[in-house]
Amino acid sequence: MLTMIHATTILTVRHQDRVVMASDGQVTLGDAVVKHGARKIRRLYNDRVLAGFAGSAADSFALFSRFETKLEQYRGNLERSAVELAKDWRTDRALRRLEALLLVADLRVTFLLSGTGDLIEPDDGIVGIGSGGHYAVSAARALARHTQMDARRIAEIAMGIAAEICIYTNTRLTIEELEPEPRLPRRSSGDDSGAEAGFPNPQSPIPNPGVA
Repeated sequence: MLTMIHATTILTVRHQDRVVMASDGQVTLGDAVVKHGARKIRRLYNDRVLAGFAGSAADSFALFSRFETKLEQYRGNLERSAVELAKDWRTDRALRRLEALLLVADLRVTFLLSGTGDLIEPDDGIVGIGSGGHYAVSAARALARHTQMDARRIAEIAMGIAAEICIYTNTRLTIEELEPEPRLPRRSSGDDSGAEAGFPNPQSPIPNPGVA
C-alpha cells in the first residue's frame, strides 16, 4: 500500500485589514518528491473563504467537499460551518478516518480544524499547519511585529524561511488574498443625484427663453 502523502506548509496571515493564505507546492511520497507545484489552497463560497489542507490529498479533498457543503448550508457563515464540520469530523465514523488538518479563513476570522474536534482561532491572526508550519509562523510573527510589510509580503518571506529549514517544503508558492470590499463614497446631504447624472436640479430656476 502506498505511504500517505507526507508533509507540507500552509500559513495564514491576517494583518492590516488583509487576509493571506500561502502554501508550498511540494508533495512527498516516502523519501521521494513526486510533485513540485501542487495546489493546496482553494477559494470557496464565491471566493469569500480561503481553505488550505495538510495531510493526505484524498482525505483533504473529501474534507473540502464536506466543508463547502456546510458553507452553502449556513450561507457563508464561517464560524457556524467550521463548528458543524468539527462536530461531524469527530463523531462520524467515516470522517474520523480522514487524516488531515484544515485552515479556513474569511475577512473576519481564521480557524484551524482537526479530526479530534479541535477548532482553534489564533490570537494574533497568524497560524500555520504542516511540517513547516511552526517555522513559517515564527517568521511571520516577527515580521508582523517589527516591520511595516503588508500581509502578502510577510507570507512570502515567512514561507521562504520555512522552505530553507523544512525538507518537506519548497518555494513553489501558491498565495491567495482576501481584500476588504471597497466602500462607495458617501454623498453629502446637499448633493442631488439628478444633477450628478447630468439632469437639471429641480430646485434651480428655469431660464426664460424670451429674455435675451
